Amino acid sequence: MKKLCASLLLLCLICAPALGEGEIDLFATPAPMATAAPSASDSIPDLSESPLVESPPIHLNCGSALLLEPQSGQVIFEMNAEVPRPVASVTKVMTILLTLEAIEQGRIAADQQVAISESAAGMGGSQVLLDVGETQTVDVLLKSTIVGSANDACVALAELMYGSEELCVNRMNERAAELGMESTHFVNCTGLPAEGQHTTARDVAVMTMAMLSHELYFHYSTVWLDEVDHGDGRVTQLTNTNKLTRLYDGCDGGKTGSTNEAGYCVSATAKRGDMRLIAVVLGADSGSERFDIAGDMLDYGFANYRLYPVAKRGTKVRGTLPVEGGRPDGVSLVLDGDLTLLVCKGQEQQVRLAPELPESVRAPVRVGQQIGCVRVEQNGKTLARLPVIAATASEVKGIGGNLKRFWRCWPLAG
Repeated sequence: MKKLCASLLLLCLICAPALGEGEIDLFATPAPMATAAPSASDSIPDLSESPLVESPPIHLNCGSALLLEPQSGQVIFEMNAEVPRPVASVTKVMTILLTLEAIEQGRIAADQQVAISESAAGMGGSQVLLDVGETQTVDVLLKSTIVGSANDACVALAELMYGSEELCVNRMNERAAELGMESTHFVNCTGLPAEGQHTTARDVAVMTMAMLSHELYFHYSTVWLDEVDHGDGRVTQLTNTNKLTRLYDGCDGGKTGSTNEAGYCVSATAKRGDMRLIAVVLGADSGSERFDIAGDMLDYGFANYRLYPVAKRGTKVRGTLPVEGGRPDGVSLVLDGDLTLLVCKGQEQQVRLAPELPESVRAPVRVGQQIGCVRVEQNGKTLARLPVIAATASEVKGIGGNLKRFWRCWPLAG
């Protein structure tokens, strides 16, 4: 029986008509599909379990590092990326993320006035010099946090969102857990030195991806120079702490940090064409060196890799799958997922699609029912799996016809 089903399926595929537009033949090597990549806000992918390059191809004079393509979640290379360490003001990425989410959810508004507390005004380190009782908008406080890494503005946002910095930190740790940041623990919202506060290069990459998924972030991150008017005649100048936004082609965001215990850190992002990269550098010896290392990492990524659209949700699978005891006796199949891979330039044709489908299924089959999957391979290594679902339905043969005959033969009431 199995041999017969296999023969019928093979015959169906051989005799099937030529591929139409938007169809994919899983039993041959597919050509690249021209499909637009989804926006970053659609989803935040999981980071790949292993990097494309086993060891860093460039010299990295820092404690930890990681280079990532955020649309696919593919890590290109990493070094000590799972070692917990302090990251100074890079911690603010999580506070910024929570603020962006609160604005998006309507919990707070960009034009909302915020009265500065004594706790916020008394923060040390980098500041925008807010006074107790001074009022500023969320817009100004968020800009001051992103551009100037201002601790006082950061704490003011934390207090606005959750009532206190302590409660905000609780939410930061909850959000980290939701994002799968298993090696992260926050003690404050600013990154100022605190016992027990740590994260990793991988976790920094994850929360950076989440932050970048909010388009509003880039309204602030690309500001190079600005100022904060305190309303009493004082004005504080803001200069972007991320020098790469001015010095590196395509850099439009990121977060810096530096303390004696953390060294010099940066999570920087740049976009060229349709590809964005994130470079995380932790524990460099100087501010300029962290930027040099991040620039070298980004250069390597843009020079050697490209995004390759492999498949698009709704793409038809060639032929039909036999349905035992069904009417009709076959169903059409489609892919139930999008996939864009990061591949080394020149190796696109090494990507293969391998079906994992049954020889047949039993009726009934409903539209949207998962039938199997497609395995995406490169050089014999499985990179991903995409679900394959039924695009058409098949009912159990005989039930519908018997019912119709039954009603036709039923005598009418006199």
